[in-house]
Amino acid sequence: MMTFAELRMQLTPKQSNALFDVPLMYAMLCLIGIGFVMVTSASMPVAERLYNNPYGIAMRHGVFLGLGFVLFWFSTSVPMSWWKKCNPYLLFFGLFLLCLVLVVGREVNGSKRWIPIGPIGFQVAEAAKLYFFSYIAGYLVRKREEVQENLKGFAKPIAVFAVYALLILKQPDLGTVVVMFVTTVGLLFLAGAKLWQFFMLILTGIGLIVVLIVFEPYRWRRVTGFLDPWDDPFGAGYQLVQSLMAYSQGGWFGQGLGNSVQKLQYLPEAHNDFIFAVIAEELGFVGVTSILLLLGVLVFRALLIGQKALKHGKEYEGYFALAIGIWFAFQTMVNIGASAGILPTKGLTLPFVSYGGSSFLIMVIAAGVLQRIDFETKLSSRQATARSGRR
Repeated sequence: MMTFAELRMQLTPKQSNALFDVPLMYAMLCLIGIGFVMVTSASMPVAERLYNNPYGIAMRHGVFLGLGFVLFWFSTSVPMSWWKKCNPYLLFFGLFLLCLVLVVGREVNGSKRWIPIGPIGFQVAEAAKLYFFSYIAGYLVRKREEVQENLKGFAKPIAVFAVYALLILKQPDLGTVVVMFVTTVGLLFLAGAKLWQFFMLILTGIGLIVVLIVFEPYRWRRVTGFLDPWDDPFGAGYQLVQSLMAYSQGGWFGQGLGNSVQKLQYLPEAHNDFIFAVIAEELGFVGVTSILLLLGVLVFRALLIGQKALKHGKEYEGYFALAIGIWFAFQTMVNIGASAGILPTKGLTLPFVSYGGSSFLIMVIAAGVLQRIDFETKLSSRQATARSGRR
């Protein structure tokens, strides 16, 4: 007769032998697939106007997807020791790119954010984010005690962030600065910074953001348009009004794939910053909830990978994974919040879903880094278990 212990072992699910994070991979692939379908649907009217081909933007997005998978494979193949060793050089390379774009960058809608590379433009602030998070992770490993014990250790990464922020604001791109600020604050808090330093930094950051908004007319118009979009539905509040109309027409199951009315050039940036509004209109509450669950899995697995790495003594890898998780979570919150009228409008893409070559490619690299961290953590854990078993 089977004993209770044997029965429990039979009923307990076997631990996965995969040396990569399967839920993270599935969530990313599902989001990329949904994103391609929705970018194709949302971009057809504007692609017809711009390229005389309704699939013009979808074809460009397909090229980015192909390149993204190559970069994902490459980033999973690069050992984390390379990132750890090269993070100071990557920081300076990011500074170089941010300076270069101000000189040779291409201006679009009043913003100088893209370096032209052939027929496409590369948004350097996206790469700078990843390089900066790598540097912060390395700094916390080297100077963790200083961060926890005195103001000097806490102030150094903030000074580096300030230099990055000034260069990015020159483009201008407040949204990227806010994402970097929130991620930096989150990492410093997780590293054990004192609460008074943490709250002082938050209050200072909020104060500076308010100043940047109040003294820049176009940002102030965005805020006033967000507070009462119906006061000027054909001016400052136009984009948000059209987005809210898309949400209101979605219902439980949506109007059906391809049946959005707002994407017919009523809603600006329907395939990019406001793609979630088109998703809400075409796929309804069920579609919106499904995508939110996938994004939740993506963020949760990233944070879990970071926690496991820290638990196994891989501090750099752990902090880097946590930074990526916070980044994905906050950017998702801002994108969806802006399209739903919860937050002021900001030009941030929805991870793995929106059209946006530079943002998509950098996020794919970040996802590859997460898989590499998980691989190395599991490998070291199994090697340690094998050594202890031989003893």
